[in-house]
Amino acid sequence: MRRFLVSGGAGFIGCNFVRHLLNAHPDYHVTVLDKLTYAGNPDNLLDIQDNPRYRFIKGDICDAALVGEAHEAPLRPDVVVNFAAESHVDRSLMDPGAFLRTDVQGTHVLLEAARKHGVELFVQISTDEVYGSILEGSFRETDLLSPSSPYAASKAGGDLLALAYHTSFGLPVVITRSSNNFGPYQYPEKFMPLFITNAIDDEPLPLYGDGLQVRDWLYVVDNCRAIDLVIHQGVPGEVYNIGASSERVNIEVAESILRVLGKPRDLIRHVTDRPGHDRRYSVDSAKLRALGWTRHRSHDEALEETVRWYVDHQWWWRKIKSGEFMAYYRQNYGERLAQGKP
Repeated sequence: MRRFLVSGGAGFIGCNFVRHLLNAHPDYHVTVLDKLTYAGNPDNLLDIQDNPRYRFIKGDICDAALVGEAHEAPLRPDVVVNFAAESHVDRSLMDPGAFLRTDVQGTHVLLEAARKHGVELFVQISTDEVYGSILEGSFRETDLLSPSSPYAASKAGGDLLALAYHTSFGLPVVITRSSNNFGPYQYPEKFMPLFITNAIDDEPLPLYGDGLQVRDWLYVVDNCRAIDLVIHQGVPGEVYNIGASSERVNIEVAESILRVLGKPRDLIRHVTDRPGHDRRYSVDSAKLRALGWTRHRSHDEALEETVRWYVDHQWWWRKIKSGEFMAYYRQNYGERLAQGKP
């Protein structure tokens, strides 16, 4: 038996990883620690809530006492996987302080508890955005970090702190930095679920600027497989990029979504770009691929599966979009859409 503590396990990537871990490893036990903020959704884990190898703790990773309790017997984890984060660039422009608190201070609390209780491995889940924009080529794990947004800067801070704990205290740490994830259970503020759900309802798709920003799109299921591989074969103190080698410009992704749904292209609205919008992200995943990882889904297959999931799970996202989401949506897109152009 091996015990895992997964912080942020009720979020998008976290819930998919918890599901993967329980399905792929019948002898593993998982405890999820999640604050259940707007993006942490108990519905994301409904199908496993009765699994005897799963437990849930509601709480904030900045709460040192609670985090310490989660490291005590009988829950005492062998491995800590930190998905917990404020993770949306647009929101980080509105409230940078919240990102520093969770992504840096919260990571520190988790690292300190892991050090004190002697965990076997601490896995810091990060993002390709810490490298900043790159117009040609791809970032390697040894390249300098140059974050453009408060979100990316806060994640870079958490990464550096995790590596410092490895160097200073010998804590076994690995870091994964993935490209743009998409798939089931993604909160609809993000590009793909926002455009899918808006298109289902024949609402405009607010596309930033000229829509020619380039992203490497990674199906969340393939990302979970990569994280699993790094946990079992990665080297402590190392960083592993996770990219799908599936670059698309944003407007092409928007058009693909509309094509799968059979919706007209004129739903796309070009709106004022956000400040500091990175033009292109790209990471070199050779280090991960040397461990044996390859993606299992092509981009087109994964995108169609994702679109169909949102069509079939409207019960999941409709109640989300009727609540706190709408206040954020109006604040971020209201004026932009009013001035937007086809």
